[in-house]
Amino acid sequence: MSGRGRRAALPHEPHHRPVRRPHEGLEVEHRDRKGRTATFSFDQIAVGAELQEAFARWFAQKCAPGGGWDSLETSRAMWWLLLAFGRFCAEQDSPPQLIADITPALWNRWRMRRPEGRHGYAQVTSLGGFLRRQPELSEATRAAMARRLPPVKTGERALSPEEYEELRAAARKTFRSALLRIRANTEHLHRWRVGDFEQGSRDWVVGEALDSLARTGFIPHTMMKKGSRYFIARYVTALGGGDPQQTWMRLFLSRAEAYALALLLVMEFGLNATVVSELRTPRAMPDGAVDAVPIYRMELEKRRRGAGRQFETRNVPDTGADTAGRLITRVLEATAPARAFVTSVDSTLDFLLVWRNILPGPRNASPVNPFGIGLTNNAAEGWLRETGLSGARMRRLRKTVNALHRREHGQNSQDTHDAIYVLPEPQVQQASIPVIAEGAESALAHARHAVLRAQLADTSETGSQETPTADCADYENSPFGTQGIGCTVSFLMCTACPNARIHPKHHPRLAHLHRSLASLRSALGEESWAADWGNPFLRLEDLRLRLGDQVWATALANVTASDREIVGRLLEGQYDL
Repeated sequence: MSGRGRRAALPHEPHHRPVRRPHEGLEVEHRDRKGRTATFSFDQIAVGAELQEAFARWFAQKCAPGGGWDSLETSRAMWWLLLAFGRFCAEQDSPPQLIADITPALWNRWRMRRPEGRHGYAQVTSLGGFLRRQPELSEATRAAMARRLPPVKTGERALSPEEYEELRAAARKTFRSALLRIRANTEHLHRWRVGDFEQGSRDWVVGEALDSLARTGFIPHTMMKKGSRYFIARYVTALGGGDPQQTWMRLFLSRAEAYALALLLVMEFGLNATVVSELRTPRAMPDGAVDAVPIYRMELEKRRRGAGRQFETRNVPDTGADTAGRLITRVLEATAPARAFVTSVDSTLDFLLVWRNILPGPRNASPVNPFGIGLTNNAAEGWLRETGLSGARMRRLRKTVNALHRREHGQNSQDTHDAIYVLPEPQVQQASIPVIAEGAESALAHARHAVLRAQLADTSETGSQETPTADCADYENSPFGTQGIGCTVSFLMCTACPNARIHPKHHPRLAHLHRSLASLRSALGEESWAADWGNPFLRLEDLRLRLGDQVWATALANVTASDREIVGRLLEGQYDL
């Protein structure tokens, strides 16, 4: 209405809400999958106008939906790299003004100026990957940017068993305390909403405060002129104070508690920090419950795998205490009030890890104030400061979990798991020593049984005793029994004994034994044949290779009836004691 009481004239055209385009001149706006936004002004980069426009255009393409950048951390990291590259260009004798001015020599100078180690490697590979895909650059410059760099070896080591257990105990303590607190206050809120408390009582006032907290993120308050909030005294009195522990922490996790929860998820599933930070809320499968056991479907995404391979699902049943599914059940319970608030504002922000900012405001910008989503760069510091621990970095923890506890690859290939996580780890190397030694001893024992150890001779030695398979040069001191009491093992073991002597007289009999064992293989099952006759057959096979095909064929042609009778008795066990 106008001041005189007449209706104001409507505009000729209907009103349309202005839509901000991601790319407006030299300004690019990025809205990530968590709903956060940031604006980047490319006139701040110290390069020519054409390069500023090209950088802004390329940057906007990556920030657009489906362009590849789904988090503000990625776009901000590239933004700082472009600022640094612009300052480097401004220091040159002839600063580049056009895209064609980015030459291989300029790029190589930039690369040589980067710091050594992982950070310098990341700067070169990240900026090179961003720029070299642009067709405006010369082929020579793109080739220079695509040149492979030697990978940087990090000195990162897994946590010791003591450090790991201390970290897990502290994370469990932090999360359990938060879960019990939120569970008790959620139950109190439910009772208030169904009218269990007498109106005006302390429990009723607490319930009213919790209801306001669940709906707005704050207990009842009045806004001051400077934008600060003044909590109403009777609610503060009923709650026991106005500190976070007495107010919003009754229903919501703090950032430090969310970090402790993320640590538990990494310990259980071996995921990296980004995957945990962007984890969508797991859903109980409607047709998956068996005997009242819920089965949750976790939808995981690891963008570094590339298009078509970055998505993965895992079905996790809650089968009892200390199981992965029970952790999911408790996480859903602890984050339910915060997730309900966030999704009521924006249904696309259905993330598992939701927590409340201690100081909501411009410094802690969020798409749904006063809540934060996922992990932040300084989340670890707050929890470490509270617990007095050190070394609780996600990357190091994931290496510990995958290499020493789960002992299987997570969201990477088996080759990456072996080369990056397992082989360089000193604890794995130390633990492998007895395993390798046991394997070597087992291989040696197998070789002793599967390789011919009897000595080949031209004629019989004086004093040797004849057996059904060979001559024995020292019957009293057998390596397979007690010294001085004689050999008691099967004559099939003569080919595995260094005391045995095989000369041409034995060749036909052993060739016939070899052929008889081979014929048994077709009559018996493979497992039974291998257990009873496998090793003797392999030793005779070794003998055949040593003698050669011609000698072996001659031996088979000279098999006598006596050789056949002796081999028959041997296979029937008539010579066994």
